[in-house]
Amino acid sequence: MTELEDKLSRVLSGAAHRAPQAPAGLIATVKTRHRRRLARTTAIRAVAAVVLVAGGVGAAVNALGASAEPRPAVNATGKPEPSADKIPPPIEKVWPQAVHKIPAKLPDGRTYYPQLLLDDRTLLVMTGVSDGKRQFLWSFDLGTGRPRQIAEIPPTKGSAIFADGVAAGGGNIVWWASYKEAGSPRVARIWTVPATGGRPRPVTDVPLGNVMKQGHINGLTVTGSDVAFAYEKGGVYRVPLSGGSPQPVKGAERHHILQWPWVGVHRGKAIFRGLLNVETGERRDAVVKAGEEVRCGVGRCAGVAVRYKTVKVERPRDRSGKEIKCGTRRCPDTVQNQIILRRFVRDRDGSHERELPRTFQQGDDAGLERFFKVTLTGPGNQYVLTLYDADTGRSADLGIRPDAKGGMAIPDGGLDRLMTYPIKNEMYVLDLAAIK
Repeated sequence: MTELEDKLSRVLSGAAHRAPQAPAGLIATVKTRHRRRLARTTAIRAVAAVVLVAGGVGAAVNALGASAEPRPAVNATGKPEPSADKIPPPIEKVWPQAVHKIPAKLPDGRTYYPQLLLDDRTLLVMTGVSDGKRQFLWSFDLGTGRPRQIAEIPPTKGSAIFADGVAAGGGNIVWWASYKEAGSPRVARIWTVPATGGRPRPVTDVPLGNVMKQGHINGLTVTGSDVAFAYEKGGVYRVPLSGGSPQPVKGAERHHILQWPWVGVHRGKAIFRGLLNVETGERRDAVVKAGEEVRCGVGRCAGVAVRYKTVKVERPRDRSGKEIKCGTRRCPDTVQNQIILRRFVRDRDGSHERELPRTFQQGDDAGLERFFKVTLTGPGNQYVLTLYDADTGRSADLGIRPDAKGGMAIPDGGLDRLMTYPIKNEMYVLDLAAIK
């Protein structure tokens, strides 16, 4: 397998796993999504043209940033819904305690990529992602705005993919990189370094098969004195931080890591419906009704109730002339149109259901299972990205607008407390845990 194929595999598998499953017109155009734990910028730029259709319906997501035409949302009557035009106040006004602004580049002009919060005031960032050269980990003091170098990510001979899956816990930072050295099979090498700084050391090499079919690893997590991870095709493993061979976690042979120690499976249109606590053996099953498509966290599920309507269409005749029951130029066919009946978030047991805004990012992870990204239409039909709090019903304008080409960068905040995105010369660092 070539290095480009390996990069392409990671782009596709990561996007397929995390891309919003958007019904028609749900979101504005999306360009390269900023992933804290999946530093895919280099990989994405290496792919000539990859266009993913999020959930197979409606919104096209282009890994290179090309635009897709937004469409009006459709309600249960099949008629377009009116555009939302009431824009909430800026996030600095709504939740000032959660907002930190730091320079978007290091003092020497280098671009950095936020990874996670080490504590309430320390941001872990990575440099060297976009230029394909030396990579470093840094801590960024959110109070003073000063960066401190933690370590250089060791370069390795052979075909290497840059550091990915950064995680931290117990005073340690871990990451992995995919390597293919001459005469040896491809592996995902897990590394660790103290959060205070030092020389990185390898933890273990995780065997990889055909990554185009089976993917790499994800869900890297520090669990006390161990590191846990899952194969992208499923299967959870643990290995001591001190080193050793990865061992499968009992009962989680086909699972993925949601939030340790909770793992679950991806089945159909109910992602993480069933969960297993691998430390205690507790199981949690979410209430999912017929016609619902959900993505669940540990305590809540968010999604839509839908029905599908078969619509007759015509398509061009195959030039080979092999079509049957066709006219001179056209052939009859049918397509399935998705109609949204309602949008909701509720507890896993089915209680406390609340309605979500019609343009929430379906299929995306909600920060702390509470904060949803919502795209609104402001004056002049300009798209505006907002943050919606399902607990209080309050919203805030994130300040993100489409660029000159009509593309909008959607920050991927994940399930945890951190959301980051650049605006002009500033990096917005949101600590959602500060919002009470």
